[in-house]
Formats: sequence, structure tokens, C-alpha cells
Amino acid sequence: MRKYLLVALVSGFVGFLLGNAFWYLASPLWIDMVVSETRPSVATSTVLASGEITGVDFVHKGRGEATVIRNAEGTIVRLTDFEVTNGPGLRVWLVKHDNPRRASDVTGNEWASLGELKGNIGDQNYLVPPEIDVSQYGSVVIWCEPFSVLFAGATLTRVP
Repeated sequence: MRKYLLVALVSGFVGFLLGNAFWYLASPLWIDMVVSETRPSVATSTVLASGEITGVDFVHKGRGEATVIRNAEGTIVRLTDFEVTNGPGLRVWLVKHDNPRRASDVTGNEWASLGELKGNIGDQNYLVPPEIDVSQYGSVVIWCEPFSVLFAGATLTRVP
């Protein structure tokens, strides 16, 4: 009887761990987080750079536009008409590489985190810390921090 109880307890514990791991890894595939933040004031904004967001492979898809804006609040990276494959631990990063297509393009270069991705769908703004000179960065990427995977990116083209 003790043997069956031990097997049941171990099986229940392993099942609990595997179930939570599955939920953490797989639930973003069917759960979307939609965001709708307003655009910073156009009257006081200057567009510094922009680029088209694209996915990097057939699994990690992305689309939309990344725009770097300077206004009275500071420098902001704005994602518009944005959509990316959801995943665990997604972050928005500025990367010095101007066209990252592989994880090594990101990790092999200098990067700066702008924080956790607010949602995998919708318009959103990310304030760039004042100590970061955005003119030194060539792209905006969506990065999966727990697994070091590049999901999507946009090469930034400077606006004259």
C-alpha cells in the first residue's frame, strides 16, 4: 500500500511540474495580449528613425513599424500596427547590429533593454532611458530573454 501511495505522490508532483512548465511555455501560443497606447503628441515630437518590423523565421513572425520619437518626455520607441508571435519573457531591445536575423547577431553586439513587451498585438510606447544614445543603435528587436531567441526585428533608418 505504501508503494502505491509513494508512486501516486511522485506521479502527482511530476505531473504538477510538467503541467506548469507546459503552461508557461505553450500558453502564449494561444493567448494574445492586446495593447492600445496613444501616440505621443505630434505637435512636440520629432521622428528620429523608423523601420519595418519583420519576423525572423517561419515560427517567429512579426509585423508593424518601429519609430523612434523625441519629445518633451524624452526618447520613445513606438511600435504601431504591431503583431508578433507570443512567447515567454519577451522584451524590447535596442541593438547596435543594423539587421539582426539570428540570435548571435543580437548577443554578439551591444544591446539595451527597454523593458518587458507590453503585449504581442497593438500600438505601444517604450521610454528610452536618458543615458542611452539611440543614434548608436541600428535596430529594435523583440527578444525572448529566458531562451535567448530572436522573435522579430526592425532595421532603423535615420530620418534626416
